[in-house]
Amino acid sequence: MSAMASYAASTRAPRTLTTREQKALLRVTGEHRAGYRDHVLYALALATALREHELVALDLRDVFDDAGRARRRVVLRVYKGCESGRDGQEVLLPPAVRSKLERLRQLLTRDPRRSTAPDAPLFVSQRGSRLSTRQLRHGLAVWAERAGFDRHVSFHMLRHSACQSLYAATKDLRLTQRFARHQSLATTMLYTHPSDEELERAVGRLLVE
Repeated sequence: MSAMASYAASTRAPRTLTTREQKALLRVTGEHRAGYRDHVLYALALATALREHELVALDLRDVFDDAGRARRRVVLRVYKGCESGRDGQEVLLPPAVRSKLERLRQLLTRDPRRSTAPDAPLFVSQRGSRLSTRQLRHGLAVWAERAGFDRHVSFHMLRHSACQSLYAATKDLRLTQRFARHQSLATTMLYTHPSDEELERAVGRLLVE
């Protein structure tokens, strides 16, 4: 057994959201204008695998060009390992997420309390300051309860869900590594484990008398 395969076999599968949970979370946040900031947050996390500290660090200039259009590629200023001098990282934004971001920006321009300066934060709290990771986690707990979740979920599960979904769709480990921005392929091999959803479906097919 190779070292990478041995590492993957010795680790547990990452906890992920099921497809039903992802849809429920996006639906409940998208139904109300007050929840649209979080709707965009979760859609962005599920489409890019951005970590919580990477999301809250985004400024308007990182995401939008001078004409106010959402960028196709976002170059991260803050990312895991940036303090150690690792090379810059970027993520791709799919069309659906770019549309959501542009709608969010339109809502921001109508709010006189919000700054639309290029260096203003993309995601802010109710007080107008940059959203903190603590507030991010609290918001997810509130929305998960409203969406009818029957278990505790962490924000990092959105990142795991994005990576797991990409691997399940492509079965391409190298592509998933690039998407997850992992240095080591051994780390990416976690996503070769069956997901929570796959286990749930398999158990549901068991014949119980």
